[in-house]
Amino acid sequence: MILINLSQFILKQRKSLIVLFFVISAVATWKACQIKIAFNPGKILPSTDSTFIKYQNFKQKFGEDGTTMVLGVETSDLFDRSFYQNWKDLHHRLENLKGVKQVLSIAGFVSLKKDTINKSFLVNNNSSSAGKQNLDSLKSALYQLPFYQGILYDNSHKATIMAITLDSNVLKSSAKIALINNIEGQVKKFEQQQKLPVHISGLPYIKTVLSNLVAKEFALFFGLSLLIAAFILWLFFWQITAVLYPLLLVVFGVVWTLGFMVLCGYDITLLSGIIAPLMVIIGIPNSILIINGYRSEYAKTKEKEASILATIQKNTLTTFIANLTTAVGFGVLYFTDSNVLQEFGLSAAFGVMFTWLICMAMLPVILSILPAQPIQKINSEQNKTDFVMKILNLVVNIVINHRKTVYGFVGALILISIFGLSKLKTNGFVVDDLPKSNKVYADLKFFESTFNGILPLEFDISTRKKNKIIKLSTLTKIDELEKLMHGYPAFGKSLSINSAIKYASQTFYNGKPQFYRIPNQMEGGFILAYSANTGKQNNMLKNFVDSIKSSTRMTFQMRDIGSEKVNALLKELKPKIDKIFNPKIYEVNITGPIVMYTEGTNYLVKNLKDSLLLAIGLIALIMWILFRTLKMVLISLVPNIIPLLITAGIMGFFGMALKPSTVLIFSIALGIATDQTVYFLTRFKHQSRKTASSILEIISTTIEETGRSMIYTATILFFGFGVFACSTFGGTVALGILLAVTLVTAMLFNLIFLPVLLLSFCGNKAK
Repeated sequence: MILINLSQFILKQRKSLIVLFFVISAVATWKACQIKIAFNPGKILPSTDSTFIKYQNFKQKFGEDGTTMVLGVETSDLFDRSFYQNWKDLHHRLENLKGVKQVLSIAGFVSLKKDTINKSFLVNNNSSSAGKQNLDSLKSALYQLPFYQGILYDNSHKATIMAITLDSNVLKSSAKIALINNIEGQVKKFEQQQKLPVHISGLPYIKTVLSNLVAKEFALFFGLSLLIAAFILWLFFWQITAVLYPLLLVVFGVVWTLGFMVLCGYDITLLSGIIAPLMVIIGIPNSILIINGYRSEYAKTKEKEASILATIQKNTLTTFIANLTTAVGFGVLYFTDSNVLQEFGLSAAFGVMFTWLICMAMLPVILSILPAQPIQKINSEQNKTDFVMKILNLVVNIVINHRKTVYGFVGALILISIFGLSKLKTNGFVVDDLPKSNKVYADLKFFESTFNGILPLEFDISTRKKNKIIKLSTLTKIDELEKLMHGYPAFGKSLSINSAIKYASQTFYNGKPQFYRIPNQMEGGFILAYSANTGKQNNMLKNFVDSIKSSTRMTFQMRDIGSEKVNALLKELKPKIDKIFNPKIYEVNITGPIVMYTEGTNYLVKNLKDSLLLAIGLIALIMWILFRTLKMVLISLVPNIIPLLITAGIMGFFGMALKPSTVLIFSIALGIATDQTVYFLTRFKHQSRKTASSILEIISTTIEETGRSMIYTATILFFGFGVFACSTFGGTVALGILLAVTLVTAMLFNLIFLPVLLLSFCGNKAK
């Protein structure tokens, strides 16, 4: 009765619905135009996570980290007059850019001189004219300073770095893009002058490049998804109106979704950047069902309004439940406590329902306004030549006559998939989503080969007592820890309070390199006194210790070795660090962007199980409300869970690791795949009530009636998600391909295995 009233309301109030639709769409368009690319993407770890808390405490004590951008060149002529002058000019140009706090290079580095009169160190900013004698003197002075080895130049003396410290406030705003572009512009001038490639890296640069790629791919995938949807709609219906209006409606669905995101204060991230094509891919099947339903009804009655009324009544509940299960697949991500996943899950869930509402309300209105198209009823002879019908006839034959074979095949797939699942690993890299040919990836590998990496790994060492961090016993332990870390090939140069004190010791002994060491107890008092007299502005220790000298930071340059190896490394280091620093006396925390990324990956994988179980539970509840029997709930879930297992097995066999981009496949695929189950079971339920035929006849009729739409829908989903194969990001490519394969597999299971289960567990008669 409700559906009858709803269908009548839609047709009677179509003018009001059109006005309301355009008013809402106008507001949504206005808000959607305000959408922005995320310059500081939300956190993955929740605020209550211990790793997140330790990182925040670290930044409060020592300031923001991960704000350094690096330029690197490789040449045997580091102190050649032409190279040095151009490098020096680049240094000064970058220094004058708004948003740049500091630049450090061989053309401008700090050195210390001993002032015996004032018992302090003098700080000199070293730069030289490009004369040969001056350059030779500067070169000699620099190479006598071990402090800068591995920072400004590599061991072979054939590569150098220019480190650019950026304002953290600029990095959190849209001004970051202009600043990075300005830096790149200045770098290109140097490359043209010197005819030498410059490698660019550092977390600020990597994040900015990724943001720019997200913006480009947002438009690319949206356009590709529309083109593919248009092509498939034309292939199915051969009518312009059946292509144009569904596309317009899903575009409005995207606009509503973007407007919702702006209202919620969300920006577009690497993850939410795929929402627009997702809405197209998921929304088009609604139109296919309605148009197919309308055509079928009109072929029977030849009355347009009656056909539209019947189409609304038959498809509203089915499409609502189907879209609701899809929304649940996204919506469960809201309960992960991860900022990034919450935004994506909520936006996608509401977007799915917005798109369904628009299609369900407006497509019947459009059909009622358009002139009725003459549709000929397909006779039985034509059915036999229909390719899709041939497939469906084959499916009916398999379901009815080869059930044992189906069970055996499914059982074999499950066993093979479980074996593949055992090979599945969790591993994520900072830039592994980029192809190896990408400049960002290639440049990062350059810094790994020359400087053993530039990604920062931070140590926060606390003595819990004022001034204890500068005691010789503590410094000796820090030195021991540094030697331990340098025994691992993943780590490059370290910077710590020891680095500063060793430099001060060398300066105290008139710059002799052999005195670059930790001073003994007697020497230490003099050297620390000299450092203290240098003044607050030039105090070498200020970047490494907190205000009361109870804690210190130690930073290691690190390779991008992947979260799997980082996890193993941290586990291996823990007892060794505890042996050096007694946990009862000292507190040592390993933190920084690398640890945050690794723990974020771990967190997502750990929550995969919870979010997937929650999705299964909610979908099971929806199925129980729809069918009211536990048996039907189980029958509806099995054909959708097995394809997820198969996908996990494929990932294991092909070495595709679980990481932030691929971990979402399972809950999303479950929600979308369940649509097919809803279509099939609601039609099966309808046929069971309408006829007293045997279950074999009911199953055959249901396959023939729903199979065409299921195949059409799976085709759109397959090619729709297939567009992500064009992505620059490997994770997005994997997400698209695996979703496409999973959903086609789920369609086959719903078309073949679901009917087999119904035949096996529903008896000889449909209940």
